[in-house]
Amino acid sequence: METKLHSLCELHHFSPHSGFYTIKPTSTIKLLPRASKNGLHQGSVKLGFRSISRLVACSLISDGSSGESLTIKKEDKEGGEGSVRPIYSPTPPNRELRTPHSGYHYDGTTRKFFEGWYFKVSIPERRQSFCFMYSVENPAFPKKLTALEVAQHGPRFTGVGAQILGSDDKYICQYSEESKNFWGSRHELMLGNTFIAKNNSRPTDKEVPPQEFNTKVLEGFQVTPLWHQGFIRDDGRSDYVETVKTARWEYSTRPVFGWGDVDSKQKSTAGWLAAFPVFEPHWQICMAGGLSTGWIDWDGERIEFQNAPSYSEKNWGGAFPRKWFWVQCNVFQGASGEVALTAAGGLRQIPGLTETFENAALIGVHYDGKFYEFVPWNGVVHWEIACWGHWFMSADNGRYVVELEATTDDPGTTLRAPTAEAGFSQACKDTCFGMLKLQIWERRYDGSKGKIILDVTSNMAAVEVGGGPWFSTWKGKTTAPEILNNIVGLPVDVEGILNFVPIFKPPGL
Repeated sequence: METKLHSLCELHHFSPHSGFYTIKPTSTIKLLPRASKNGLHQGSVKLGFRSISRLVACSLISDGSSGESLTIKKEDKEGGEGSVRPIYSPTPPNRELRTPHSGYHYDGTTRKFFEGWYFKVSIPERRQSFCFMYSVENPAFPKKLTALEVAQHGPRFTGVGAQILGSDDKYICQYSEESKNFWGSRHELMLGNTFIAKNNSRPTDKEVPPQEFNTKVLEGFQVTPLWHQGFIRDDGRSDYVETVKTARWEYSTRPVFGWGDVDSKQKSTAGWLAAFPVFEPHWQICMAGGLSTGWIDWDGERIEFQNAPSYSEKNWGGAFPRKWFWVQCNVFQGASGEVALTAAGGLRQIPGLTETFENAALIGVHYDGKFYEFVPWNGVVHWEIACWGHWFMSADNGRYVVELEATTDDPGTTLRAPTAEAGFSQACKDTCFGMLKLQIWERRYDGSKGKIILDVTSNMAAVEVGGGPWFSTWKGKTTAPEILNNIVGLPVDVEGILNFVPIFKPPGL
């Protein structure tokens, strides 16, 4: 059955997926005289970013004072020369803030499998975001299956997709049914693909310096925790949405938050059982917040940025959930320190002989170096999600209470995801123009809300609904059995244990 998301709520098309700024009185920024998404011109704001160790106050649009700058101008199709030149650094071993499940999880078998990656850069003074999404399907078959392979293994969808949701929710997508030129590192967040090689060069199969990539790859990408570059050309398959013809980018990233307290070992987002192929698909936030510097050429318009809020996550398994929702944001007003939010929920299948599904959801907030985690194994997560336009979640982990509410009048953009029914197909709907309110309280002994810890807002939240059908507002709460929650919540360091016997360490971990 083809995954189309028409519903009684008139959700004509769905689509899959993620800033990082706090607004405070440190320096004045003059914004470009450009209309925002809603047609309103933005005025001056006071904005600054405080890193974990020191205060960095910067004017992103230079007004003649000291500070960093952001420029936007037309360039040629090769990217041109600009004032911002990101500095490449190769990925070091045992890097700080590395999360579990950073690597490529493909195990070499012929089971149905996909893996998807999501990287976002937000530019607050433009109220624009760029969301880069990559996916590979059934890499055991590097080309479209033959009739004999279909008879032996059953029908499979194959290929590599690269899509970007960019300025004003415009879109670009390039897809190939072949994955022979895709590569991923077994235990680190490094991947790439060559759609078309340059000058008969051999496609890259690992991280290479930017200059080497540019001499070998005509159309493709490579991305690591510290570096991201590529060039793709829209393949004309997306006539249902406003597209751009080309996109080229090159930027470096400094991670600030992984998934956990800054000074602690980083966590697996879905618990230690994510090391095993159960409760699929799995999900890992690889970098809840970072700072990126570089440029993006968006259909000929060059956008340069310094210390722009950024984010990354990934999914892997047999297929996406039956139905899901998602909210992510790093750009906030009203905080005295850094804030990063990721919240999501879905209907996923429980392993077994029958089709049994469970509600799964979590809320994760990084604030000023501390991680506030709300997951089924430390409390209950509630939600009320409309077919489109309204997201409400709340949770209590015994020590803190959290609430978030997001709304949007934006119609959203249909994106693609690897689906079991239709392969790389329209599966969810997104926008980066969500209005968000986020609050955290200390919990009183009687369970009521006590001292407020965080009270912030944003007009740059990324929001999503996917799968379906969505016939009406989805009200739910986490429903996993208590015994299962107790197992998932055990402090098992699978990675640490398997480091002593690396031969048994599964890919991806």
